[in-house]
Amino acid sequence: MNHNRSTMKVGTDAVLLGAWVEVKPTDWALDIGTGCGILPLMLAQKGVAKVHAVDLDEPSVYEASVNFDASQWRDKLFAFHADIRQFTMQCGYDLIVSNPPFFVNSFKCDADRRNQTRHTDSSLTFPELAGAVRRLLKPDGRFAVVLPERESHDFIPVAEQCNLFVHCIQYLIPVEGKEPNRVNMVFRFGKPDKTRESSLVLRHADNSLTEDYNVFLKDFYLG
Repeated sequence: MNHNRSTMKVGTDAVLLGAWVEVKPTDWALDIGTGCGILPLMLAQKGVAKVHAVDLDEPSVYEASVNFDASQWRDKLFAFHADIRQFTMQCGYDLIVSNPPFFVNSFKCDADRRNQTRHTDSSLTFPELAGAVRRLLKPDGRFAVVLPERESHDFIPVAEQCNLFVHCIQYLIPVEGKEPNRVNMVFRFGKPDKTRESSLVLRHADNSLTEDYNVFLKDFYLG
């Protein structure tokens, strides 16, 4: 899995989202801000029909394409160099996923490409993300996203303005006894009768990985 050219490398956030999200064999999926293409590859491994991967950064799209072509799921995966705010397809999507930029108005690094990827105030804002999902998602589709716990509280009301409501949520706890620092969420159009909630502890107090974590990712990590 190559990720040297991409603004977003292979990271725990994306891998946990890809492992968690439920898929159907008939799903046509879209990854917003694909980086090196890790999420589309995971969705293809899990059995979706097709995945379109979109990124504003051209070297990331090139690297994602290389990774797709080297995989056994190459016929399912398509990378597009595009701005999701203008991206259109005749079909709607059954599933949209994103590991989006999330440092809102925080201290910025000097690397412009990575800065563009990680800061919502300099690239894709939460209202723009939610608006793109509303435009591209099928009426019965699902939108899965991972965010820091604090930013998740900011995104939920923005999504609700687009009639997107949390139906499933997973709290990611970095170390046992600590508060969650990341949240996986699935949004759908319309309010649910009840939101499904779960949690996953990643590490013990001695920093060793939990058995739950290892089992959760056993289909995607070697060794």
